[in-house]
Amino acid sequence: MRERLAPYAQLVRQVREALRLGVLKPGDRLPAVRDVVVSCTVNANTVLKAYRELEHVGLVEARQGSGTFVTGSLGAVEPHDMARLRTGLSRWVGEARQAGLEDEDVKALVTAVLAEEPAAAHRGQWHGAEA
Repeated sequence: MRERLAPYAQLVRQVREALRLGVLKPGDRLPAVRDVVVSCTVNANTVLKAYRELEHVGLVEARQGSGTFVTGSLGAVEPHDMARLRTGLSRWVGEARQAGLEDEDVKALVTAVLAEEPAAAHRGQWHGAEA
């Protein structure tokens, strides 16, 4: 089944992912609405709705005449740990592609593993396991 998100929800998800990956940090300014309209070819109301949603959950703050700024963060993983995990995941994705898996195959496999492992992840059993 293919997930179909409303355009504003896609923008919210992109900002949340950027916060989780450390691409955006508290104090950073989000792009101006007009810049997002041009780059993403969406309506200004779509961008404003996304920014309001992010503000509602305490991740950004609109400052009159200055723009919208990141005030919150997501994810508690240290940047060096995130970089190490990303490197390992990139290596694994490369192996999956060499084995003939396509992007949708990889996504399905990751989704299946995530669905199987929530109890183990909450117990911390996979920390320190060999990748």
